[in-house]
Amino acid sequence: MNGSTTPSADEAVIDREGLAALVDVLRARGFTVIGPTVRGGAIVLDELESAASLPYGWGVEHEAGRYRLRERTDTAAFANAAGPQSWKTFLHPARVRQWRAERIDGQPVFEADDTPPPRYAFLGVRPCDLRAIAVQDRVLTGGRHADPTYQGRRSGAFLVSVECTEPGGTCFCVSMGTGPAAGPGYDLVLTELVDDEGGHRFWIRSGSPEGAEVLAELPGRSADDATREAAHERVSQAAGRMGRTMPEADLHQLMAGTLDAPRWDDVASRCLTCGNCTMVCPTCFCTTTQDITDLTGDHAERWRLWDSCFDLDHSYLHGGTVRASSRSRYRQWLTHKLGTWYDQFGSSGCVGCGRCIVWCPVAIDITEEAAALHDWANRPADEGEAPA
Repeated sequence: MNGSTTPSADEAVIDREGLAALVDVLRARGFTVIGPTVRGGAIVLDELESAASLPYGWGVEHEAGRYRLRERTDTAAFANAAGPQSWKTFLHPARVRQWRAERIDGQPVFEADDTPPPRYAFLGVRPCDLRAIAVQDRVLTGGRHADPTYQGRRSGAFLVSVECTEPGGTCFCVSMGTGPAAGPGYDLVLTELVDDEGGHRFWIRSGSPEGAEVLAELPGRSADDATREAAHERVSQAAGRMGRTMPEADLHQLMAGTLDAPRWDDVASRCLTCGNCTMVCPTCFCTTTQDITDLTGDHAERWRLWDSCFDLDHSYLHGGTVRASSRSRYRQWLTHKLGTWYDQFGSSGCVGCGRCIVWCPVAIDITEEAAALHDWANRPADEGEAPA
C-alpha cells in the first residue's frame, strides 16, 4: 500500500505503515498520543512517540487473580484484552492539585490550579472502555456540577477505538452490551486482521469530522467487501468466546432483591477490602481531598485523590463509620455498580472489562457473585421463600 492515498473520508484499509502514519499525524496535530505498550511484565498505557512501541506480537492470559503476558505466533498489535489501567488514569487522574496558598504579609493568598489540560489522542480504546468513557462523561459532566478537570481533559480528546477480536478469560462485554464491536463515541475505529490471505491490515472507519480529516491524511486503499466480511466475522467470533457471562436477569432488580442474601457473608469472608477492584475499574469515580502544608505554615495545598468505597473512612459521618464491616462495603460496591447506578445515571456502572476479577488478590469474580445471588433469588420453594 506504499504511496497510495485514501479514496474515502469514511473508511479505508491501512497496513502497519498506515498505523505508523496515524500516530505521526496525531502527534503533528498537537496530540499527546497514549496507547498500549509492554512494560514491567504487562501491557500498560503510556505515551507513544511512534507506533513501534505498540505491543506487536504480544498477547495476555487472564484469569481470576492472574495476569500473564504471552508471545503470540503473529504480529498483531491489539490482540490482547484489557490491562491494569484504563483511560480513566488520564481523564480522571488519581492525583489533582485543586489550589495552593501562600502566606504573604501575614495574609493567605489563594491560587486555583489552572494548569492547561493536556490534549490527548487515545489509540487502542477497547469497546468496553469506550462505553466506560461515555459512562464517566455522564457522571462527571452530565449533571449540574461538572468536574472541570475531567471536562478539560475530555473535551479535547481524540479517541481511536479498536474492536476486539480476541477476548480475555475474564471478559464479559457481551453480557453488558458493550462489545466486542465498537459503539458510538469514537473518532476513528480499527478492526485488526492478520491472515495469510490479506496479511497484516486494519479496516479503519471515521466517526467524526475530525476523524475523517485524520483518515484522509493516511496512506491506504479502498475498503473491499472481503476485508469488511473478514472483520465482521472476527468480531462475531469474539462475541462467542467470552471468558465470563453475567446471569440473564435484570441486574438492577436482582441487586435490590438480594440485600439480605447469605452470599454477602460468604464473599465478605474472602474480601480483603483492599479496593483493587475500584482502582482498576474504568468507571469508579470516588475521590477524597487532602490538605498539606510545609513546616513553616506559609505554604498549603489541597489535592484531590482517588478514594474507594472499601475504605473505612469513605462512609465516615460525625460519630463513626456507616459501613464498618467487609460485608457492608462489598455489598455497597456491587449493588451500586450493578444496581443503583441505574437510579443515579440511567445505566449500569459495569462495562464487562473483567479488570476487577483479574486484579483481585483473592480472585473474587463479579460474575460469580451475581450468579450466586441470582441462584439464591430463584431457589426452589422447598429451600425457603424467595425474596419478592
